[in-house]
Amino acid sequence: MTAKEEKYDLIYRQIASLIEGEDEEMSVLANVAALLHEAMGFLWTGFYMVRNEELRLAPFQGPVACMHIKYGKGVCGTAWKEQKTQVVRDVEEFPGHIACSSLSRSEIVVPIYNKSGEVVGVLDIDSKEIGTFDETDRIWLEKISDLLTQHLYY
Repeated sequence: MTAKEEKYDLIYRQIASLIEGEDEEMSVLANVAALLHEAMGFLWTGFYMVRNEELRLAPFQGPVACMHIKYGKGVCGTAWKEQKTQVVRDVEEFPGHIACSSLSRSEIVVPIYNKSGEVVGVLDIDSKEIGTFDETDRIWLEKISDLLTQHLYY
């Protein structure tokens, strides 16, 4: 196991313990964003939730962010539309990227599903560096998304 995988394994276990028995959506999302952000040192770590046919800003850590994202727009809206994790090596190369912060250089967005398989939100993480996110990030962040589905979205 690589150092990055070991770090994610520890984070995953910490999140599982932290949210065990909890069902208040915003409280859980706030603590998950805080834990991921502090442990990994990302520029921005947070959630957008589907509300009224758009993604709305939910708990996050980092600089101020966009509050509304339309279906299929930007990296977050694309992850929602395609129901697939988006790993963006360089945001400047992503067509239609929404620049909430000029400091963001790479991004990963992981859909969060309810038990029926519908996207209810996304986990969005930005980095100041190009090429921060890889397959290890995708695998572990999808596991964290699955954990949220199990605990919150029946």
